[in-house]
Amino acid sequence: MSTHPQIELPDGYVDVPEGRLAAVATTLEMRSRPQSPPGLSPRVLSPLREGLQIRPVPRPDPDWYRGLFRSIGEPWLWYSRLRLSDAHLTAIIHDPQVSIWSLSAVDPGGERVSDEGLLELDFREPGACELAFFGLSVALTGRGVGRHLMAHAIAEAWARPIERFWVHTCTLDHPAALGFYIRSGFVPIKRQIEISRDPRLDGTLSPSAAPEVPLLGKPLP
Repeated sequence: MSTHPQIELPDGYVDVPEGRLAAVATTLEMRSRPQSPPGLSPRVLSPLREGLQIRPVPRPDPDWYRGLFRSIGEPWLWYSRLRLSDAHLTAIIHDPQVSIWSLSAVDPGGERVSDEGLLELDFREPGACELAFFGLSVALTGRGVGRHLMAHAIAEAWARPIERFWVHTCTLDHPAALGFYIRSGFVPIKRQIEISRDPRLDGTLSPSAAPEVPLLGKPLP
C-alpha cells in the first residue's frame, strides 16, 4: 500500500481546483479470517441463485477487462485502469499474484451470457491481500448478490498465507459500500483526502457518468 506524507489541513473549507475531484477515502482491513463475518450469516452463504456463477478469469484479455471495469465502475467514476497502457494493464492483470473473478449470468446449460460482477484480489505485497476491485452491475446491486461475492473473496484471500486483507473505498463509491465492508468484517483504520483529475473531462469516462457529482469544467473536444 502506498504511503503519502501527512499534510496539516486547516479546519473549514478548502477550494478544489476546477477540473479536479475530491473524495474522502477510507482504508479498512481484516487481521484474521472471520469465523462468521457480520452480515454474512449461513443463510446468505447458501448456493448462489440459479443463473449466476462466480468464475475465475486467468490471464484476462485487456479489452474484456476494460469493458467489465467500465460497465461496473462508470457510475462511481472508476477510472484508474482505463488510463493505463495495454502493456501496463496486462502486466497487472496477468501477474500470477493477481486473481480475477467474474460474476457471470449463465444460461440453463451453464454457458456464459454476460459478466455482471468483478472481483480482483492482489497478493503482490508479501503477507497481504488487497481487495483491489469489487463491484456489481447496476442490475444486481442491492439484491443480496454482493454478499455471496464477498464471501467468495474472503475465502479466496484467507486460503493464502496472509496476515492482512485490506480494501479502500471513497465517497464517490456506492453510498452503501463502506457499511457493507464493515458488516463483512473489515475494520476502518485510516481516512484520506484523494484529489484526482475528473475522468469525464479528458474522455476517460463519458461526461454523463455519475450525474450526481457536478461536472466543474468543460470536457475536451
